[in-house]
Amino acid sequence: MSIPRGDMNTFSENYLPEDTVTQRARARGDEIGALNTSPIVGSLLRYLTHLIGATSVVEVGTGSGVSGLWIFKGLAKHGVLTSIDKETENSKIAKTAFEDGDINVARYRLITGNTRDVTAKLADSLYDLFVIRDFSDLLESVDQGFRALRPGGILLIDSALGGGKVADPTQRDPITISRRETIKAIRESDDRWAPMLLPLGEGVLVATKLS
Repeated sequence: MSIPRGDMNTFSENYLPEDTVTQRARARGDEIGALNTSPIVGSLLRYLTHLIGATSVVEVGTGSGVSGLWIFKGLAKHGVLTSIDKETENSKIAKTAFEDGDINVARYRLITGNTRDVTAKLADSLYDLFVIRDFSDLLESVDQGFRALRPGGILLIDSALGGGKVADPTQRDPITISRRETIKAIRESDDRWAPMLLPLGEGVLVATKLS
């Protein structure tokens, strides 16, 4: 006889409720179709940022500032977030979110432009955490992340499993194939990354840079 169990996913998603500022940022993002992290992945971002004492974070895919707000909850007081997005509107409403959260303008850089061009200009071995939420040029973004991260820094790919599409071999659209090839490449680069794949939100890949 099976024992009824509660919905662990929903319970976990609601374990740390989002504050009013984050809820407003999420609502603004929903209005324009911006891609934002789920609450559970947001809480993971906060946890990792705090765990490693991050002072310098890069985010590729700003959304409406939801993930940035979660990162700021764990970021050191003098820490800086660099957030890159190809959509001007996303950067604009993220700035509104950060202002709404009383975050000092000196603590963030919102950059609008081509992901490939911007990430190529990031300094070497400087950043503690590199977050990817934009799936154009995904493999290249991972390579740029490896270059930009310090040894021991963390790479996080949000929505790495596409909500289950990556695990379904019948799904052959370009973005799913890119996700699939990228997580495979990271797993096989055992001299560069120590990775873990988690079924949180739409799927999260977390990897520590080894050297």
